[in-house]
Amino acid sequence: ATVLLILVIDPFGNVPLVVSALKNTPPERHLRVVLRECAAAYVILVGFMLGGRTFLQGLHLSEESLTIAGGIILFLIAIRMVFPRPEGIFGDLPGAEPFLVPIAIPSIAGPSALATVMLMASRDPAKIGSWLLALTVAMGATTVLLALADRLQRWLGERAVLAFERLMGLVLTALAVEMLLSGVRNFVGGLAK
Repeated sequence: ATVLLILVIDPFGNVPLVVSALKNTPPERHLRVVLRECAAAYVILVGFMLGGRTFLQGLHLSEESLTIAGGIILFLIAIRMVFPRPEGIFGDLPGAEPFLVPIAIPSIAGPSALATVMLMASRDPAKIGSWLLALTVAMGATTVLLALADRLQRWLGERAVLAFERLMGLVLTALAVEMLLSGVRNFVGGLAK
């Protein structure tokens, strides 16, 4: 379960996104922002693990709508990574720091991670303690890796990170399209029943 959650959260793929999101934030605030965003993502994931299905049902939302909406948001972020603009990927004002979006949501606690924790808890509710432990370990590993994002950037160099950011933009575009197709496929499959 821990390995599955690490793969779904994808801390390595989120390194370029974190570096880009923190580009306009003072360097002394980077660690604090990463810790805050990881803590927020953890709380959101635990919340969805314990009550996500009830929350979606209360709002009359389906998992398909969550997947499609996440795919659209991820697609917009990916396009701006591939085709950078002067105001940055997220259109933030200079000196502004990210708050919840895009690091906590949808990068860490994205639709696939939210759906995964909901499915884990609903398929085997007796193991909720094990699922929470697996999520805690996965988020701990994610937090450590993302806290080291600045060092990775310095070690690899600005141009390598920029190239990696564009490459990850292409990969994120493909993931976003896959999420959209998956949501549409599940929705259409539900209509056929």
